[in-house]
Amino acid sequence: MNILRLDFSGRIYFRKLPMIASCYFIMASLMLLFAAPPVGAIDTDITRKTLSGLQGVYVVVEELQPNLMKYSAAQKSGLSSEGLKRDIEGRLSKAGIRVLTWDQAVKTPGLPFLYINVNTHESEKYWYAYDIRIELQQLVSMEANPKVKAVGGTWSTNMTGMVNIGTMDKLKEAVEVLLDRFIGAFRAANPKR
Repeated sequence: MNILRLDFSGRIYFRKLPMIASCYFIMASLMLLFAAPPVGAIDTDITRKTLSGLQGVYVVVEELQPNLMKYSAAQKSGLSSEGLKRDIEGRLSKAGIRVLTWDQAVKTPGLPFLYINVNTHESEKYWYAYDIRIELQQLVSMEANPKVKAVGGTWSTNMTGMVNIGTMDKLKEAVEVLLDRFIGAFRAANPKR
């Protein structure tokens, strides 16, 4: 295994690690990966302000990848794009956030929609690395040319981790955790609702 090193003189060089050190490096990396799922977020005071005044959201759930859906365990755990969309819309409604139909969304200022992507990669048989992202997207204007509008992500959060065929329900739990973060951010930006 090669490792990139920087010495005190500022030179960058590669150093070959002995096999035992390579094993320790890989084991330490895996321990960090499984210890706690890393969460990335663009959830700041500024991004929360972009949620202020929204009249509701349209929900878009990306199709789940075939590599995940080929196992019956995924279907038994209730994982499907349609099922996730239904669950997400229900949780949003229960939290007092208006869920828009497509016809309502296109008539709503900003065309706000909540985009959910559950990205998986089968790293070895029955084991999946995942990255789940929830992002509020809406029309934004370009400061240099305000007449130009584009769809852009204004608030987001994500989570990465590993699951196996027996723990597929953890994917739904991760979506729920991230959705709760969105609900909290939306409520903070719209306290009167």
